[in-house]
Amino acid sequence: MDHLMFQQEIQKRIQAVENSFGPSGRPLSIPGRILMGEGQLLKQGRRKPQLKVFFLFNDVLVYGSIVVSGRWHKNQKIIPLEEIQLEDMKDGIHLRNQWLIRTPRKSFFVSASSFEEKQAWIHHIEECQSRLLQGGGCQSGSTFAVSWIPDAAANKCMRCFGRFTATNRRHHCRKCGFLVCNSCSRVREVIHHIHPTKKLRVCMICLTRRKEVIPSHQRGDSRSEKEDVASSSNQKGMMHNHVPS
Repeated sequence: MDHLMFQQEIQKRIQAVENSFGPSGRPLSIPGRILMGEGQLLKQGRRKPQLKVFFLFNDVLVYGSIVVSGRWHKNQKIIPLEEIQLEDMKDGIHLRNQWLIRTPRKSFFVSASSFEEKQAWIHHIEECQSRLLQGGGCQSGSTFAVSWIPDAAANKCMRCFGRFTATNRRHHCRKCGFLVCNSCSRVREVIHHIHPTKKLRVCMICLTRRKEVIPSHQRGDSRSEKEDVASSSNQKGMMHNHVPS
């Protein structure tokens, strides 16, 4: 009887979370799903950090915007845990208790109110991932979207160094996450792990690099791969210096 009551309480709480997103939210109540934890985290947006509500289930991470704290939410996002990769971030002058959540379609920084809360989130997500993968039938994702450089981090195009103005607006390359002007990112191409058919904005450097990758791989040359790793490392260093907490 106690086990039955416990299961009913779990389903009741999951249903409450589902209802909090209203009719626009996707169903969350499915057999075997358990709510492991919930809380509010600062998510680094394109322009500024925004407080979001996060719900950790045993198989997915759900987050959304807060309308009325504890009651109503919107813009529901659901990420399967096997598609998530976490990366801890060291504290800096403007960075505290922050880590990176990588997914195939979108990667973003979040920060907790304390170091202990940050460690708890990372630990529980990784623990749920481990149990999920050990259960069989799921494989960890391997291709992740880059995190975007925030708008406030640069007042010039990071490719041609032209100054951004009201008419020369900021854009993001979906390949590298850099802030670029329209002239440096006119090309659109499909990035399959982000969207299977939609053509997305790509900067001229990433386009050139992609064209060089095919012949280099045919030759067995690892130069392009090393360049990608170097570019990724440079970006993480840039984010560490510029992203506010």
